[in-house]
Amino acid sequence: MNALVQWGLRLSITFYALLHFISYFYDKKILLFFLSISGLFLFLFAVISYTVKNIKLPLSLFLVGIAILFFSDGSMTEGILNGFLQMRDMIGLLVVIPMIGWVLREEPYMEAIMGFGHKMLNTSRKFYVGMASFTQIIAYFLNFGSIPMMYQFENMILKDERGEAWENFKGTALLRGFALSTMWVVSIPSFAFVVEAMNASLWISIFQGLGMSICGIILAVIFSHFEEKRYGVDLTAGLQTEISEVLRHTTDRKQRNHRVMEFVVLFVTLFGTIFLLQAVLPIKLLVLIPLVVLVWIGVYYLVKKRTKNLLKEAKIYVQADMGKQSYQLCVMLGAGMMISALNQTGFASLVVDGIYALQGTLPFINVLYFLPFMVIILAFFGLGPLTVMVLVGGILGSLSLPYPPELIVLVVTSGSAISILLSPMIMPVIVLSGNNGLSLFTNGVKFNWKYAVALYVMVQIYVQGMVYLG
Repeated sequence: MNALVQWGLRLSITFYALLHFISYFYDKKILLFFLSISGLFLFLFAVISYTVKNIKLPLSLFLVGIAILFFSDGSMTEGILNGFLQMRDMIGLLVVIPMIGWVLREEPYMEAIMGFGHKMLNTSRKFYVGMASFTQIIAYFLNFGSIPMMYQFENMILKDERGEAWENFKGTALLRGFALSTMWVVSIPSFAFVVEAMNASLWISIFQGLGMSICGIILAVIFSHFEEKRYGVDLTAGLQTEISEVLRHTTDRKQRNHRVMEFVVLFVTLFGTIFLLQAVLPIKLLVLIPLVVLVWIGVYYLVKKRTKNLLKEAKIYVQADMGKQSYQLCVMLGAGMMISALNQTGFASLVVDGIYALQGTLPFINVLYFLPFMVIILAFFGLGPLTVMVLVGGILGSLSLPYPPELIVLVVTSGSAISILLSPMIMPVIVLSGNNGLSLFTNGVKFNWKYAVALYVMVQIYVQGMVYLG
């Protein structure tokens, strides 16, 4: 029975993704109908697979949406079918994005980069900047999977260094780096979704977020300096000893340099192609990203003449990894049902009227101060950054707010970054704790609350300054 359910789940995910891309370019009602039906089967098979007890969040969102539809004036059947289509772009993206990791597993790129750039990592401050920055680049390929990969990379270098001071040094570099990546990395689904939902300029959103990320890294290094002083540990001395040991076992400089160059080309071609095509093609960003990723992966394996490896990875993904995506896909379907239902009511007008009333009462305060806290509070209830972004961004996208959409993107993603730093209920902190053995509270709130406050203030200074300047 379980094997049949898993087979049905994989099949429904595959059909949903395929029909999504086909129906985007060939907009036929029959295709959209079958897309909705495959979404229904995806949801049903996932509920059976996880059981109701373990799938409470998506089921709750789904049932709230159904209840709103029941009391609204529209057709119940049409509302349900539209609900399964609301998040189709996100589901297509989520099915494809994990495939980027196939490329990174083909060669030891990170080891090569370490050997190539060891002189830029030979003090505690340089190493911290390097790890926080490189985590953001790896996040471009692996999302929060960059945290365990980078932690193993750090442990490869600092294998003999133990204690809270070292774990603070290693863990905060990765967690802060990944948190900052959610403000600008286009392949992170939460960022891509809110840019699309707000109809914001991609290049302004990326460069604005990247600028905040650079400032955030500088801020993180300052905090790390004082944390090192507080612990009273000479991290640089230990770091230099460990790097020397690693370099003694590194050979073949020519091959190492070749892999570094190859990694740079991979990053530039993926990022650059998305950026360029988004500017010249009338294709939605959430559709363009997975299509570019699929072509990019295919070209990589063809150039490397490893098509057998591609088929092997695809087989593993369909048979094992795709099913693991089903919970997140169900969250998207449940959130889509609720947002679609809300769009059939006067909810958006009510929220806008409330915002204007608040600003009329308190003219010195605007909604941009509060938006990050919507994301942070929901994160402490266990909703991941993507789920929160879909709920908040989906609602904000239907409102007509008197601010540039790029500023709204920055404010909301700053809330996502802060929630990643603090919340013990979402995956980044959980994954880090699973790797370094420290408690969720220690890795999150204890190590990062001061930095999170400083990051909020820094972003708000920029945002409110831009609002004041008009």
